[in-house]
Amino acid sequence: MAEAVSPITRQVTKETQESGTPSVEYGLEDVEDCLVYDRHGVPVPFKKLYQDRKTVIIFVRNFLCYSCKEYVEDLSKIPKEALEDADIRLVVIGQSAHRHIEPFCSLTAYPHEIYVDPERCIYQKLGMKREEKYTESGHRSPHVKSGIFMGQLKSIWRAMTSPAFDFQGDMHQQGGAVIAGPGPRVHFSHFDMNHLDHMPIDWLLQLAGVHQTLDFGNKPKIVHV
Repeated sequence: MAEAVSPITRQVTKETQESGTPSVEYGLEDVEDCLVYDRHGVPVPFKKLYQDRKTVIIFVRNFLCYSCKEYVEDLSKIPKEALEDADIRLVVIGQSAHRHIEPFCSLTAYPHEIYVDPERCIYQKLGMKREEKYTESGHRSPHVKSGIFMGQLKSIWRAMTSPAFDFQGDMHQQGGAVIAGPGPRVHFSHFDMNHLDHMPIDWLLQLAGVHQTLDFGNKPKIVHV
């Protein structure tokens, strides 16, 4: 499948976020009918994820990526009641086959919603990057604990020991984060420049309207603000 030539969205950087809530002036009409698949392979129109309420949507690179695994491990620490109190949905989207969802959730203890976009339809139409780019002003993800060498070794080992040996997605595809809904309105977006360019989770929660911050230490706890 060819990559989208004209992305319908734009990058909102962390530096922009630090100066206040960014203004995003586009919707998701061009991708609302793209299909994502749940862990059973059941297709779901993308718009169903954000149609009725505000949703934080995390696009991960691939399920073998060590930095994505560690990021989702921290997402798993978000209590469901914190999301329910703010009437927010949290959704992770990968780009593997649906059969990899269950093992990935078991590995990361991720309890929230998760789907896959195996054709990368949404990734491409939104213009997410497919190669890594590093800048001097870039910030390393606070959620990635492993170094590159050990992280890559862990990814290779998981690929080799997986029941179905594959890379569980395009290895060059980058991810991102979008806050959308209700309806096609986008409140915030960030597209990762590289595998360490994740949006800090506490920033995303605050932008989405979750009035609690989570301590991402070894023992999760809620700090009221």
